[in-house]
Amino acid sequence: MNSVVISTAGRPDELSQARASAVQQALGYEVIPRNKRSVAALMATYESDVLIAGKERYELYRRSMCEPFFFHPDTAAFRLKRLMKGETDPLVEAGQLTPGNSFLDCTLGLATDSIVASFAVGVSGEVKGIEADRDVAFITAAGLAQFEPKFQELQDSMRRISVIQDSAMTVLSRLPDQSWDVVYLDPMFSQTISESTSFAPLKQAGVQGSLTEEWVSEAIRVAGKRVVVKAHFSDAVFERFGFTRINRPNTKFHFGYIEK
Repeated sequence: MNSVVISTAGRPDELSQARASAVQQALGYEVIPRNKRSVAALMATYESDVLIAGKERYELYRRSMCEPFFFHPDTAAFRLKRLMKGETDPLVEAGQLTPGNSFLDCTLGLATDSIVASFAVGVSGEVKGIEADRDVAFITAAGLAQFEPKFQELQDSMRRISVIQDSAMTVLSRLPDQSWDVVYLDPMFSQTISESTSFAPLKQAGVQGSLTEEWVSEAIRVAGKRVVVKAHFSDAVFERFGFTRINRPNTKFHFGYIEK
């Protein structure tokens, strides 16, 4: 049986059929007629995970997941609004991000932090995100290109991000020294570090893994300005790898950086 099959929304139209064809071309999975079957029925029949091409978005249902994974800007919207009012953002501060900077996100996920970084570096900057899970990478890339938010600054920030589907270590190992201003690391550790309930489907869908000496070493080599990490406040990653921690009282996660 296939590991993943594609189907459409419950009442497919031309758009959802076209979206199903797009994901088939990108990922190579078989398209299965919905025939009014539930997602659970499709999973049981084909013994597969299911990627639904809906009219407005893609949804990934894995048998291990309680809720589907789909793209949305999550907390990026109100974080951008704060920046637009002249307030600060912890990621922007940790990376000392300014217009024209380049930002490499090694653990893209929903791209929430990359969207904020994209706003901070502006049209003259560059943001790329690396995502190891091919299904998550496809859905996030499609969302960044197609999701229509309520204000232009958010849309512009989303559209400027490009997605690389690969492992972070593979990509980093091929990059020249000091080729990106800021290299960002936000792996999914054993403890939930997101302040949003939307983190749960991503944690179940994405590739999980802790930082290693080799990973941090490669990030330091590639960074020209700073390596930034985000982790649960109780995580030992800051002390273990020599990150300067930025304490954030009453928050679940902290940022840290290594200065070049």
